[in-house]
Amino acid sequence: MSIAPIGILGGTFDPIHFGHLRFAQEALEQCNLDAVHFIPCGSPPHRNAPHAGAPYRLNMVRLALQGNPAFVLDEREIRRAGPCYTVDTLTALRVEMGMQRPLCLLMGGDAFLLLHTWHEWKKLFELAHIVVMQRAGRPLGNAINEADAALRDAYRARLAPAPRALHDAPAGAIVVVNMPALEISATDIRRRCAEKKDIHYLLPDVVADYIQSHNLYTPC
Repeated sequence: MSIAPIGILGGTFDPIHFGHLRFAQEALEQCNLDAVHFIPCGSPPHRNAPHAGAPYRLNMVRLALQGNPAFVLDEREIRRAGPCYTVDTLTALRVEMGMQRPLCLLMGGDAFLLLHTWHEWKKLFELAHIVVMQRAGRPLGNAINEADAALRDAYRARLAPAPRALHDAPAGAIVVVNMPALEISATDIRRRCAEKKDIHYLLPDVVADYIQSHNLYTPC
């Protein structure tokens, strides 16, 4: 009897919005996941420091996940000192969940095409599957032809034809699923806040209210 996989969705969530939440829900349904763990990053090694402090981002994720028992907040990276590497997080999750539970690292197509720049990226396949959410009009199969050669080889060797493969082994496969178009970005939300524009309907009301009550992303 197979064990239902757990999805892992990391990010700065600066702020979390409906794009993140819909992304997770699509993965949950299309891949028949048991749950999706949201892991806000403390100190991202591949990008600039987040605009909002860690406690604020953590609280926004906590508020956004209310009411969905399949969405779980994991605080480990926020609590970690120093750079947060995905390989370390997955290693810790493996210790906690055992070697038989399938883990699925969720990411968008743009992130996947840069996977070869991640710390110990090849080891990720020993620890988890990778589920790539491709957006309409941006098929991963076309873009991978221009990708790094080592990443391209890994993609072709590990690509599974259907999400069912995620249930058949604990790690090692790449599955590509479709993400409906939902053009919402944290960058645009921060810009709207700076310009004192309304941000409701781009993210949960409780998060919009939290941002406004704490004057996040507004000029001093």
